[in-house]
Amino acid sequence: MSNFKPLLHESNLKEIIKSAFDMDLPISGGWGYTQEEATIIHELNTMPLIQFEHTFASIRAYGEMNMSLPEDQRYGSINLNERDRETVTIDNKKYEKVTYEISAMKENVYAALIDEYKEGYGKEGFDMEDHFQRRKESTLKREVIHWFDITRIL
Repeated sequence: MSNFKPLLHESNLKEIIKSAFDMDLPISGGWGYTQEEATIIHELNTMPLIQFEHTFASIRAYGEMNMSLPEDQRYGSINLNERDRETVTIDNKKYEKVTYEISAMKENVYAALIDEYKEGYGKEGFDMEDHFQRRKESTLKREVIHWFDITRIL
């Protein structure tokens, strides 16, 4: 499994996300790698908590697996699925510790497989089963934990 470097803790996470993704998320704190670096959620507005957390986790994964890497090492087709959720109280603060499974594929491999599919689909001799087996074999899966401080939204 590939090891990805944690994103650097910046003083204003909200501004970084606004600049890179054009999203206004009411957050502060860190990237959520540990309870001490939890992402503090200030409000939800109309977005449900699970969706908010998934959105932030997707941003972190994209930063780790794409934006912070050299072009030839970047991953695309990045998808997150929640695997576990635990609510924890520490020092009168409430946290959600969420585990996600991330699947992704190297961008260049993914692009080649998509082109192959578009070219071969419906044509005689195109082995659909082999194609999807190679896609499966080319997919990286990793598990990550995110800590969210939800004290302010309760």
